[in-house]
Amino acid sequence: MVSLLCCGPKMAACGLVLSAWGVIMLVLLGIFFNVHSAVLIEDVPFTEEDFKDGPEKIYHLYEQVSYNCFIAAGLYALLGGFSLCQGRLHRRKEYLVR
Repeated sequence: MVSLLCCGPKMAACGLVLSAWGVIMLVLLGIFFNVHSAVLIEDVPFTEEDFKDGPEKIYHLYEQVSYNCFIAAGLYALLGGFSLCQGRLHRRKEYLVR
């Protein structure tokens, strides 16, 4: 039978902790970018031409960065689910009789 284990229990726990932190941080960043926080203007990729047409273009760039943060949070959630499955497989492996 093929084993589905591909990482150790400590690596699975580390992946779970890091993904939980990544999801929390990126969701909060996505929310702050979505409400056009002025503090995060340095992280928005704009040019001088974007300021000529008014703030609508800058707001659109804020929303693009916000969507990117939400997509990255989703990827971290997938990594957390994978790490959780690996941890459960290790826990189940301890109880199997050899």
